[in-house]
Amino acid sequence: APHPVQPKFAATVMLVRDAKPDQGPYRIEDSNFPPDFPNNQNIEVFMFRRVKAMDFAPDAVAFPGGRVDERDANPDLPWCGPTPAEWAELLGVAEEDARRIVVAAVRELFEECGVLLAGPNDYSTVIDLSDPIWEVNRKALVAHKVAFADMLIERKLVLRSDLLGLISNWCTPTYEPKRFDTFFFSALVPEGQQADGNTSEAQIADWVTPSFAIRESDAERWLLFPPTIFNLGQIAEAHSAQEFVSKRKRVQKVTPEAFRKDDGTLVMRAKLPA
Repeated sequence: APHPVQPKFAATVMLVRDAKPDQGPYRIEDSNFPPDFPNNQNIEVFMFRRVKAMDFAPDAVAFPGGRVDERDANPDLPWCGPTPAEWAELLGVAEEDARRIVVAAVRELFEECGVLLAGPNDYSTVIDLSDPIWEVNRKALVAHKVAFADMLIERKLVLRSDLLGLISNWCTPTYEPKRFDTFFFSALVPEGQQADGNTSEAQIADWVTPSFAIRESDAERWLLFPPTIFNLGQIAEAHSAQEFVSKRKRVQKVTPEAFRKDDGTLVMRAKLPA
């Protein structure tokens, strides 16, 4: 593409937990693991199968997430954990963009999974989300009737950025008409909360072991994009969910590009910054 579309910032959260045998249907029980992939099933990750009517990545199996909203930049939002300036160093973006990206990660997790990384102070999170008003707030956020930062401020809640890990940064190839510069975070479900799939964007939502997802992709039953495959590998290599979430490193932007091999085959490869 001679004039590629400018990518929009987006945030995705890999919600993980320690796996147990017979805990869910999306794990391998017959020992038929995918080749060239870690065959341990120590960790599960919450994934969606996107509805087929989606404009971007329809029917793909992915982690909860979405684009950044300009209203995610409210500087009055109480904040715990790495500051926006510290996140900016890790993300490789301006401080204002870092604030928006981190807030978007927490917002998307609440919108799509009902998991809220916020609490009344720096040491706790909301435990009980059973009050119907939370679902009202969630629907209002999805409909863009309210800003997430404003909702937290009104409820006197602190955004817990310290509960987020940071794993990778992937950008949509230059030839795509819709492009996203996406940061992949990680998190645990806070005590007392529970992830759900109450979103119009998902036809299926559940906990999955990475090896099961890769096997389904190999069999062409699940559609997984390269960033998802890469990050599933990162999860599979960790020994525990806590270990995976504790990773918070400076990331390099990866942009897949088309490459034609000597035999004429067209493949995708990852392009790192110079």
